[in-house]
Amino acid sequence: MRWDDEQNQTFLNVDRARGLRQTMTDAERKLWYHLRNRQLHGHKFRRQHEIDQYIVDFVCTDAMLVLELDGGQHAAQQGYDERRTRHLQAREYRVLRFWNNDVLANIEGVLEVILDTLVKPAPHPNPLPAGERESCAPESDE
Repeated sequence: MRWDDEQNQTFLNVDRARGLRQTMTDAERKLWYHLRNRQLHGHKFRRQHEIDQYIVDFVCTDAMLVLELDGGQHAAQQGYDERRTRHLQAREYRVLRFWNNDVLANIEGVLEVILDTLVKPAPHPNPLPAGERESCAPESDE
C-alpha cells in the first residue's frame, strides 16, 4: 500500500470513529456514562478508539482492556468478531464482550466484571517454564 493510500485509510477510520461516537447506541451511552472522566476507580477509557484496522467500542490502554458491546447483529458476524478478538489478543489486549441488553438491564453487574478484570494483572505474555518462580525477590537462607 502506498503512503498516500495509508493516509487516506487513516482519515477514513478517524472519520468513521468520530461518526460512531456521535451515534452511540443506548447501551453504549449507558456504559460510557459510568466509564467517562475516570469514574471507574480512576481508569481512563476511550470510546470508539482505533486499534490497527479496528475501531473498538471502549478501551483502557493503561490496562490493555477492550470492551465490546454486542447487539443482535453480532450473531450473524460471529466469525468476524472472533478474528477481531484474536487480533486484539495477539496485541496483548484483554477483550470483554457484553450483550447490549446485559448493559441496559444489569449495569452494576457489568461494571463489577469490568472492575474485577481491571484489578487482575494481565496474564504474562510468555508463561514461565514449569518450576520457575514468578517472584524476582531473592530467596532467604532461613
